[in-house]
Amino acid sequence: MKLANKPVLRKRQGFALIVSMIFVLVFSAMAISMAALSGSNLQVADNLCSANRARASAESGLEIVRLWLSNVSISGTTPEELRFYEIATSLQNYLAENHSTNAQAYYQGTTIEIPAVLLDSDSSFSAEIVQVNPDVLRVDITGIHDTFSKIISVGYVFGQRANTVFDFGVASRGPLSLTGNVELESVNLSVDASVYIESENSSLALSITGNSHIAGDVSIVNPIANVELQGGKAGIGGETGQDAIDNHVDFGVAPSEFPEPVPSYFEPYATNIVDANTNTSSDATFENIKILAGVNPDFSGNVTLKGVVYIETPNIVQFTGGATVMAVVVGDGDIEDDSQTNRITFTGNVSSLPVSELPDEPQFDGIREETGTFLMAPGFGVSFGGSFDALCGAIAANGIEFFGNAGGIINGSVINYSDGEMTLTGNSDLYFNRSGITEAPAGFVPEIILQYDPESYSED
Repeated sequence: MKLANKPVLRKRQGFALIVSMIFVLVFSAMAISMAALSGSNLQVADNLCSANRARASAESGLEIVRLWLSNVSISGTTPEELRFYEIATSLQNYLAENHSTNAQAYYQGTTIEIPAVLLDSDSSFSAEIVQVNPDVLRVDITGIHDTFSKIISVGYVFGQRANTVFDFGVASRGPLSLTGNVELESVNLSVDASVYIESENSSLALSITGNSHIAGDVSIVNPIANVELQGGKAGIGGETGQDAIDNHVDFGVAPSEFPEPVPSYFEPYATNIVDANTNTSSDATFENIKILAGVNPDFSGNVTLKGVVYIETPNIVQFTGGATVMAVVVGDGDIEDDSQTNRITFTGNVSSLPVSELPDEPQFDGIREETGTFLMAPGFGVSFGGSFDALCGAIAANGIEFFGNAGGIINGSVINYSDGEMTLTGNSDLYFNRSGITEAPAGFVPEIILQYDPESYSED
Protein backbone atom coordinates (compact mmCIF):
# COMPACT_ATOMS: atom_id res chain seq x y z
CA MET A 1 0.00 0.00 0.00
CA LYS A 2 1.43 3.30 -1.04
CA LEU A 3 1.42 6.22 1.26
CA ALA A 4 -0.05 9.48 -0.09
CA ASN A 5 2.49 12.19 -0.90
CA LYS A 6 2.16 15.21 1.36
CA PRO A 7 3.07 18.60 -0.11
CA VAL A 8 6.05 20.16 1.43
CA LEU A 9 5.58 23.89 2.27
CA ARG A 10 8.74 25.85 1.82
CA LYS A 11 9.20 28.95 3.80
CA ARG A 12 9.48 32.14 1.60
CA GLN A 13 12.38 33.98 3.11
CA GLY A 14 12.13 37.94 3.21
CA PHE A 15 8.45 38.36 2.22
CA ALA A 16 7.59 40.38 5.30
CA LEU A 17 10.56 42.62 4.66
CA ILE A 18 9.39 43.34 1.13
CA VAL A 19 5.91 44.17 2.31
CA SER A 20 7.35 46.41 4.99
CA MET A 21 9.50 48.20 2.43
CA ILE A 22 6.49 48.73 0.22
CA PHE A 23 4.61 50.32 3.11
CA VAL A 24 7.63 52.45 3.97
CA LEU A 25 7.83 53.66 0.38
CA VAL A 26 4.11 54.36 0.26
CA PHE A 27 4.14 56.29 3.50
CA SER A 28 7.32 58.12 2.49
CA ALA A 29 5.69 59.16 -0.76
CA MET A 30 2.62 60.28 1.12
CA ALA A 31 4.79 62.22 3.57
CA ILE A 32 6.66 63.88 0.72
CA SER A 33 3.38 64.71 -1.01
CA MET A 34 1.92 66.13 2.17
CA ALA A 35 5.08 68.14 2.80
CA ALA A 36 4.98 69.47 -0.77
CA LEU A 37 1.29 70.23 -0.46
CA SER A 38 1.87 71.94 2.88
CA GLY A 39 4.65 74.04 1.37
CA SER A 40 2.41 74.92 -1.55
CA ASN A 41 -0.36 75.89 0.84
CA LEU A 42 2.05 78.04 2.80
CA GLN A 43 3.13 79.74 -0.43
CA VAL A 44 -0.49 80.27 -1.44
CA ALA A 45 -1.28 81.65 2.02
CA ASP A 46 1.76 83.92 1.89
CA ASN A 47 0.77 85.16 -1.57
CA LEU A 48 -2.79 85.73 -0.40
CA CYS A 49 -1.50 87.62 2.62
CA SER A 50 0.72 89.79 0.40
CA ALA A 51 -2.16 90.40 -2.00
CA ASN A 52 -4.41 91.39 0.90
CA ARG A 53 -1.72 93.72 2.24
CA ALA A 54 -1.41 95.27 -1.21
CA ARG A 55 -5.19 95.76 -1.21
CA ALA A 56 -5.02 97.22 2.31
CA SER A 57 -2.28 99.59 1.11
CA ALA A 58 -4.51 100.71 -1.76
CA GLU A 59 -7.45 101.23 0.62
CA SER A 60 -5.24 103.17 3.03
CA GLY A 61 -3.99 105.26 0.13
CA LEU A 62 -7.58 105.91 -0.94
CA GLU A 63 -8.51 107.26 2.48
CA ILE A 64 -5.36 109.40 2.67
CA VAL A 65 -5.92 110.87 -0.78
CA ARG A 66 -9.58 111.50 0.08
CA LEU A 67 -8.43 113.49 3.11
CA TRP A 68 -6.03 115.50 0.99
CA LEU A 69 -8.57 116.23 -1.72
CA SER A 70 -11.23 117.22 0.83
CA ASN A 71 -8.94 120.14 1.71
CA VAL A 72 -8.45 121.22 -1.89
CA SER A 73 -10.41 124.22 -3.17
CA ILE A 74 -10.04 126.84 -5.88
CA SER A 75 -11.79 130.09 -6.73
CA GLY A 76 -15.12 129.86 -8.47
CA THR A 77 -13.83 132.35 -11.06
CA THR A 78 -11.24 129.84 -12.32
CA PRO A 79 -11.80 129.12 -16.04
CA GLU A 80 -12.52 125.49 -16.89
CA GLU A 81 -9.25 125.10 -18.78
CA LEU A 82 -7.24 126.12 -15.69
CA ARG A 83 -9.14 124.14 -13.05
CA PHE A 84 -6.92 121.06 -13.20
CA TYR A 85 -3.76 123.14 -12.86
CA GLU A 86 -5.23 125.08 -9.92
CA ILE A 87 -6.31 121.81 -8.27
CA ALA A 88 -2.69 120.60 -8.53
CA THR A 89 -1.42 123.86 -7.04
CA SER A 90 -3.93 123.72 -4.19
CA LEU A 91 -2.94 120.12 -3.42
CA GLN A 92 0.75 121.00 -3.47
CA ASN A 93 0.14 123.93 -1.11
CA TYR A 94 -1.87 121.75 1.27
CA LEU A 95 0.87 119.12 1.45
CA ALA A 96 3.52 121.80 2.01
CA GLU A 97 1.53 123.61 4.69
CA ASN A 98 1.03 120.33 6.56
CA HIS A 99 4.70 119.34 6.24
CA SER A 100 3.95 116.12 4.39
CA THR A 101 7.61 115.46 3.59
CA ASN A 102 6.96 111.86 2.50
CA ALA A 103 4.29 112.86 -0.01
CA GLN A 104 4.65 115.05 -3.08
CA ALA A 105 2.31 115.97 -5.92
CA TYR A 106 3.65 116.73 -9.39
CA TYR A 107 1.64 118.41 -12.14
CA GLN A 108 2.41 116.72 -15.46
CA GLY A 109 0.05 118.66 -17.71
CA THR A 110 -2.56 115.93 -18.16
CA THR A 111 -1.99 114.12 -14.86
CA ILE A 112 -1.16 114.82 -11.25
CA GLU A 113 1.36 112.23 -10.04
CA ILE A 114 1.81 111.28 -6.40
CA PRO A 115 4.87 108.99 -6.21
CA ALA A 116 5.20 106.11 -3.76
CA VAL A 117 4.24 107.04 -0.20
CA LEU A 118 5.60 104.62 2.39
CA LEU A 119 3.09 103.13 4.80
CA ASP A 120 5.59 100.79 6.49
CA SER A 121 8.90 99.13 5.59
CA ASP A 122 7.49 97.02 2.76
CA SER A 123 4.11 98.64 1.92
CA SER A 124 3.33 101.83 0.01
CA PHE A 125 0.86 103.43 -2.33
CA SER A 126 1.03 105.81 -5.26
CA ALA A 127 -1.69 107.78 -7.03
CA GLU A 128 -2.45 109.26 -10.42
CA ILE A 129 -5.15 111.87 -10.99
CA VAL A 130 -6.47 112.54 -14.47
CA GLN A 131 -9.23 114.80 -15.76
CA VAL A 132 -11.82 112.70 -17.56
CA ASN A 133 -13.91 115.68 -18.68
CA PRO A 134 -14.41 119.30 -17.53
CA ASP A 135 -16.51 118.16 -14.57
CA VAL A 136 -14.95 114.81 -13.55
CA LEU A 137 -11.58 113.61 -12.24
CA ARG A 138 -10.48 109.98 -11.93
CA VAL A 139 -8.08 108.96 -9.16
CA ASP A 140 -6.17 105.67 -9.50
CA ILE A 141 -4.61 104.43 -6.25
CA THR A 142 -1.99 101.66 -6.52
CA GLY A 143 -1.26 99.77 -3.30
CA ILE A 144 2.03 97.83 -3.21
CA HIS A 145 3.36 95.14 -0.86
CA ASP A 146 6.54 93.30 -1.87
CA THR A 147 5.94 92.33 -5.50
CA PHE A 148 2.15 92.48 -5.30
CA SER A 149 0.00 95.46 -6.33
CA LYS A 150 -3.68 96.40 -6.25
CA ILE A 151 -5.37 99.28 -8.07
CA ILE A 152 -8.49 101.08 -6.80
CA SER A 153 -10.11 103.73 -8.99
CA VAL A 154 -12.59 106.37 -7.85
CA GLY A 155 -14.16 109.45 -9.37
CA TYR A 156 -14.50 113.05 -8.18
CA VAL A 157 -16.81 115.74 -9.52
CA PHE A 158 -16.43 119.49 -9.26
CA GLY A 159 -18.86 121.06 -6.79
CA GLN A 160 -19.34 124.41 -5.08
CA ARG A 161 -19.18 125.41 -1.45
CA ALA A 162 -20.25 128.74 -0.05
CA ASN A 163 -17.56 130.30 2.12
CA THR A 164 -17.81 129.35 5.77
CA VAL A 165 -17.92 132.96 7.01
CA PHE A 166 -21.52 132.97 5.81
CA ASP A 167 -22.17 130.57 8.70
CA PHE A 168 -21.83 133.54 11.08
CA GLY A 169 -24.01 136.55 11.71
CA VAL A 170 -20.94 138.81 11.84
CA ALA A 171 -17.53 137.99 10.37
CA SER A 172 -14.73 140.53 10.72
CA ARG A 173 -11.05 140.48 9.88
CA GLY A 174 -10.53 143.26 12.38
CA PRO A 175 -11.67 143.61 16.01
CA LEU A 176 -15.30 144.14 16.98
CA SER A 177 -16.57 146.73 19.45
CA LEU A 178 -20.07 147.00 20.96
CA THR A 179 -20.81 150.08 23.06
CA GLY A 180 -24.05 151.25 24.63
CA ASN A 181 -27.24 149.23 24.29
CA VAL A 182 -26.26 147.05 21.33
CA GLU A 183 -27.83 143.64 20.88
CA LEU A 184 -26.77 141.01 18.36
CA GLU A 185 -29.73 138.67 18.47
CA SER A 186 -31.23 135.95 16.28
CA VAL A 187 -34.69 135.62 14.80
CA ASN A 188 -34.69 131.83 15.09
CA LEU A 189 -31.59 130.05 16.41
CA SER A 190 -28.89 131.69 18.53
CA VAL A 191 -26.23 130.32 16.16
CA ASP A 192 -27.50 132.81 13.57
CA ALA A 193 -26.07 135.56 15.78
CA SER A 194 -22.66 133.92 16.17
CA VAL A 195 -19.54 136.01 15.55
CA TYR A 196 -16.22 135.25 13.81
CA ILE A 197 -13.20 137.54 14.38
CA GLU A 198 -9.67 137.18 13.07
CA SER A 199 -7.99 140.19 14.75
CA GLU A 200 -4.51 139.07 13.69
CA ASN A 201 -3.11 142.59 14.14
CA SER A 202 -4.82 143.48 17.40
CA SER A 203 -4.57 141.80 20.80
CA LEU A 204 -8.02 143.13 21.76
CA ALA A 205 -10.35 141.19 19.50
CA LEU A 206 -13.69 141.94 21.14
CA SER A 207 -14.85 144.73 23.41
CA ILE A 208 -18.38 144.83 24.86
CA THR A 209 -19.33 147.80 27.01
CA GLY A 210 -22.50 148.80 28.82
CA ASN A 211 -25.67 146.79 28.24
CA SER A 212 -24.50 145.26 24.98
CA HIS A 213 -24.82 141.55 24.35
CA ILE A 214 -24.10 138.88 21.72
CA ALA A 215 -26.64 136.05 21.70
CA GLY A 216 -24.46 133.52 19.89
CA ASP A 217 -20.95 132.22 20.47
CA VAL A 218 -17.74 133.95 19.39
CA SER A 219 -14.89 132.36 17.44
CA ILE A 220 -11.52 134.17 17.39
CA VAL A 221 -8.60 133.15 15.18
CA ASN A 222 -5.86 134.99 17.12
CA PRO A 223 -4.91 132.53 19.91
CA ILE A 224 -3.47 135.24 22.17
CA ALA A 225 -6.24 137.78 21.69
CA ASN A 226 -8.24 139.24 24.57
CA VAL A 227 -11.93 139.84 25.18
CA GLU A 228 -13.08 142.69 27.44
CA LEU A 229 -16.53 142.91 29.02
CA GLN A 230 -17.21 146.18 30.81
CA GLY A 231 -20.50 146.68 32.58
CA GLY A 232 -22.70 144.39 34.56
CA LYS A 233 -24.89 143.40 31.60
CA ALA A 234 -22.18 143.06 28.97
CA GLY A 235 -22.41 139.46 27.91
CA ILE A 236 -22.12 136.64 25.39
CA GLY A 237 -24.41 133.66 24.92
CA GLY A 238 -26.74 134.63 27.75
CA GLU A 239 -23.97 134.91 30.36
CA THR A 240 -21.89 137.78 31.72
CA GLY A 241 -18.44 138.22 33.20
CA GLN A 242 -15.77 135.54 32.97
CA ASP A 243 -18.40 132.82 32.53
CA ALA A 244 -19.40 134.40 29.21
CA ILE A 245 -15.78 134.27 28.01
CA ASP A 246 -15.07 130.77 29.35
CA ASN A 247 -18.23 129.21 27.96
CA HIS A 248 -18.91 131.12 24.76
CA VAL A 249 -15.57 132.25 23.28
CA ASP A 250 -13.18 129.99 21.38
CA PHE A 251 -9.63 131.25 20.80
CA GLY A 252 -7.25 129.97 18.15
CA VAL A 253 -9.92 128.62 15.79
CA ALA A 254 -8.95 127.67 12.25
CA PRO A 255 -9.24 130.58 9.79
CA SER A 256 -12.24 130.66 7.48
CA GLU A 257 -12.14 131.80 3.89
CA PHE A 258 -13.67 135.22 3.29
CA PRO A 259 -15.81 135.33 0.14
CA GLU A 260 -14.36 136.93 -2.95
CA PRO A 261 -16.64 139.75 -4.10
CA VAL A 262 -17.00 140.44 -7.82
CA PRO A 263 -18.62 143.88 -8.20
CA SER A 264 -18.17 143.81 -11.98
CA TYR A 265 -20.71 140.98 -12.05
CA PHE A 266 -23.46 143.58 -11.53
CA GLU A 267 -22.14 146.34 -13.80
CA PRO A 268 -23.95 145.19 -16.98
CA TYR A 269 -27.28 145.76 -15.19
CA ALA A 270 -26.42 149.42 -14.43
CA THR A 271 -27.57 151.10 -17.64
CA ASN A 272 -28.72 154.51 -16.33
CA ILE A 273 -26.07 157.11 -15.45
CA VAL A 274 -26.03 159.36 -12.37
CA ASP A 275 -23.57 162.21 -12.91
CA ALA A 276 -23.01 165.69 -11.51
CA ASN A 277 -26.10 167.00 -13.33
CA THR A 278 -28.48 164.43 -11.80
CA ASN A 279 -30.91 165.80 -9.22
CA THR A 280 -30.59 163.62 -6.10
CA SER A 281 -32.21 165.99 -3.61
CA SER A 282 -35.84 165.38 -4.53
CA ASP A 283 -38.13 162.45 -4.02
CA ALA A 284 -37.37 160.13 -6.91
CA THR A 285 -37.13 156.56 -8.17
CA PHE A 286 -33.88 155.30 -9.67
CA GLU A 287 -33.60 152.07 -11.63
CA ASN A 288 -30.38 150.24 -12.53
CA ILE A 289 -28.10 153.21 -11.99
CA LYS A 290 -24.35 153.71 -12.26
CA ILE A 291 -23.00 156.54 -10.10
CA LEU A 292 -19.97 157.86 -11.93
CA ALA A 293 -16.66 158.40 -10.16
CA GLY A 294 -16.30 161.66 -8.26
CA VAL A 295 -19.99 162.61 -8.23
CA ASN A 296 -20.32 162.28 -4.42
CA PRO A 297 -24.14 162.48 -4.44
CA ASP A 298 -26.42 163.08 -1.47
CA PHE A 299 -29.81 161.44 -1.90
CA SER A 300 -31.62 163.73 0.52
CA GLY A 301 -35.18 163.11 -0.58
CA ASN A 302 -37.26 160.01 -0.17
CA VAL A 303 -35.63 157.80 -2.73
CA THR A 304 -36.65 154.44 -4.19
CA LEU A 305 -33.88 152.28 -5.62
CA LYS A 306 -34.67 149.36 -7.92
CA GLY A 307 -32.47 146.79 -9.60
CA VAL A 308 -28.79 147.70 -9.20
CA VAL A 309 -27.00 150.69 -7.71
CA TYR A 310 -23.44 150.52 -9.06
CA ILE A 311 -20.96 152.99 -7.53
CA GLU A 312 -17.64 153.77 -9.18
CA THR A 313 -14.61 154.85 -7.18
CA PRO A 314 -13.77 157.36 -5.88
CA ASN A 315 -17.10 158.32 -4.38
CA ILE A 316 -18.81 159.33 -1.17
CA VAL A 317 -22.49 158.44 -1.43
CA GLN A 318 -25.02 159.53 1.21
CA PHE A 319 -28.64 158.61 1.72
CA THR A 320 -29.77 161.24 4.21
CA GLY A 321 -33.47 160.92 3.45
CA GLY A 322 -35.61 157.84 3.60
CA ALA A 323 -34.60 155.02 1.25
CA THR A 324 -36.69 152.19 -0.11
CA VAL A 325 -34.26 149.65 -1.51
CA MET A 326 -35.35 146.86 -3.84
CA ALA A 327 -31.85 146.62 -5.25
CA VAL A 328 -28.31 145.36 -4.84
CA VAL A 329 -25.99 148.21 -3.81
CA VAL A 330 -22.51 147.66 -5.25
CA GLY A 331 -19.20 149.53 -4.90
CA ASP A 332 -16.35 148.71 -7.28
CA GLY A 333 -13.47 149.34 -4.86
CA ASP A 334 -10.38 147.33 -3.95
CA ILE A 335 -10.84 144.66 -1.28
CA GLU A 336 -7.40 145.59 0.14
CA ASP A 337 -8.31 149.29 0.56
CA ASP A 338 -9.04 150.07 4.21
CA SER A 339 -8.54 153.83 3.83
CA GLN A 340 -12.27 154.70 4.11
CA THR A 341 -11.74 157.18 1.25
CA ASN A 342 -14.81 155.75 -0.41
CA ARG A 343 -17.95 155.69 1.70
CA ILE A 344 -21.63 154.75 1.60
CA THR A 345 -23.76 156.15 4.41
CA PHE A 346 -27.41 155.61 5.31
CA THR A 347 -28.48 158.10 7.98
CA GLY A 348 -32.19 157.95 7.25
CA ASN A 349 -34.53 155.04 7.70
CA VAL A 350 -34.22 152.18 5.22
CA SER A 351 -36.96 149.94 3.92
CA SER A 352 -35.67 146.89 2.06
CA LEU A 353 -37.39 144.42 -0.23
CA PRO A 354 -35.80 141.44 -2.01
CA VAL A 355 -34.92 141.83 -5.69
CA SER A 356 -37.00 138.75 -6.39
CA GLU A 357 -40.04 141.03 -5.95
CA LEU A 358 -38.98 143.46 -8.68
CA PRO A 359 -41.70 144.09 -11.28
CA ASP A 360 -41.95 141.71 -14.19
CA GLU A 361 -40.44 144.25 -16.57
CA PRO A 362 -37.63 143.76 -19.12
CA GLN A 363 -35.13 146.04 -17.36
CA PHE A 364 -35.17 143.74 -14.33
CA ASP A 365 -34.80 140.47 -16.21
CA GLY A 366 -31.94 138.54 -14.71
CA ILE A 367 -31.52 140.68 -11.62
CA ARG A 368 -34.63 139.14 -10.05
CA GLU A 369 -32.61 135.92 -9.69
CA GLU A 370 -29.56 137.61 -8.13
CA THR A 371 -30.69 137.17 -4.54
CA GLY A 372 -28.99 137.10 -1.16
CA THR A 373 -26.99 140.35 -1.35
CA PHE A 374 -28.06 143.74 -0.02
CA LEU A 375 -24.73 145.56 -0.23
CA MET A 376 -21.36 144.53 -1.67
CA ALA A 377 -18.77 147.31 -1.50
CA PRO A 378 -15.14 146.21 -1.22
CA GLY A 379 -12.90 149.20 -0.55
CA PHE A 380 -15.82 151.24 0.86
CA GLY A 381 -16.55 152.17 4.45
CA VAL A 382 -20.26 151.66 5.14
CA SER A 383 -22.34 153.29 7.89
CA PHE A 384 -25.92 152.79 9.00
CA GLY A 385 -27.46 155.40 11.28
CA GLY A 386 -31.18 154.88 10.77
CA SER A 387 -33.53 152.05 11.55
CA PHE A 388 -34.77 149.43 9.12
CA ASP A 389 -37.37 146.71 9.15
CA ALA A 390 -35.16 144.22 7.35
CA LEU A 391 -32.15 144.32 5.07
CA CYS A 392 -32.69 141.62 2.48
CA GLY A 393 -29.28 140.09 2.08
CA ALA A 394 -25.64 140.07 3.10
CA ILE A 395 -23.63 143.23 3.77
CA ALA A 396 -19.91 143.26 2.91
CA ALA A 397 -17.47 146.19 2.97
CA ASN A 398 -14.10 147.40 4.23
CA GLY A 399 -15.17 148.98 7.50
CA ILE A 400 -18.73 148.77 8.79
CA GLU A 401 -20.45 150.68 11.55
CA PHE A 402 -23.95 150.85 12.99
CA PHE A 403 -24.70 153.88 15.14
CA GLY A 404 -27.54 155.85 16.65
CA ASN A 405 -30.82 154.00 16.32
CA ALA A 406 -29.70 151.80 13.44
CA GLY A 407 -31.18 148.37 13.79
CA GLY A 408 -33.56 145.77 12.51
CA ILE A 409 -33.48 142.36 10.86
CA ILE A 410 -30.60 141.34 8.58
CA ASN A 411 -31.46 138.42 6.32
CA GLY A 412 -27.87 137.32 5.84
CA SER A 413 -24.42 137.99 7.25
CA VAL A 414 -22.36 141.14 7.87
CA ILE A 415 -18.83 140.73 6.45
CA ASN A 416 -16.04 143.19 7.32
CA TYR A 417 -12.97 142.82 5.11
CA SER A 418 -11.05 145.51 6.97
CA ASP A 419 -8.35 144.86 9.55
CA GLY A 420 -9.69 147.95 11.30
CA GLU A 421 -12.26 147.86 14.06
CA MET A 422 -15.91 147.26 13.28
CA THR A 423 -18.10 149.28 15.64
CA LEU A 424 -21.69 149.17 16.84
CA THR A 425 -22.79 151.97 19.14
CA GLY A 426 -25.95 153.52 20.56
CA ASN A 427 -29.12 151.45 20.29
CA SER A 428 -28.10 149.34 17.32
CA ASP A 429 -30.05 146.13 17.77
CA LEU A 430 -29.42 143.67 14.95
CA TYR A 431 -31.53 140.54 14.54
CA PHE A 432 -30.01 137.94 12.25
CA ASN A 433 -32.09 135.57 10.16
CA ARG A 434 -30.02 133.14 8.11
CA SER A 435 -32.52 130.28 7.94
CA GLY A 436 -32.77 128.60 4.55
CA ILE A 437 -29.54 130.14 3.22
CA THR A 438 -27.59 127.36 1.51
CA GLU A 439 -25.87 129.12 -1.40
CA ALA A 440 -23.40 131.96 -1.67
CA PRO A 441 -25.16 135.34 -2.09
CA ALA A 442 -25.18 136.79 -5.58
CA GLY A 443 -21.89 138.31 -6.69
CA PHE A 444 -19.75 136.39 -4.21
CA VAL A 445 -17.57 133.68 -5.65
CA PRO A 446 -18.15 130.26 -4.08
CA GLU A 447 -15.23 127.90 -3.74
CA ILE A 448 -14.90 125.06 -6.22
CA ILE A 449 -14.30 121.82 -4.34
CA LEU A 450 -13.92 118.15 -5.23
CA GLN A 451 -16.76 115.85 -4.23
CA TYR A 452 -16.12 112.11 -3.93
CA ASP A 453 -18.45 109.90 -5.98
CA PRO A 454 -18.78 106.58 -4.07
CA GLU A 455 -20.64 104.92 -6.95
CA SER A 456 -17.53 105.29 -9.13
CA TYR A 457 -15.49 102.87 -6.98
CA SER A 458 -13.85 100.04 -8.92
CA GLU A 459 -10.96 97.59 -8.47
CA ASP A 460 -8.48 96.18 -10.92
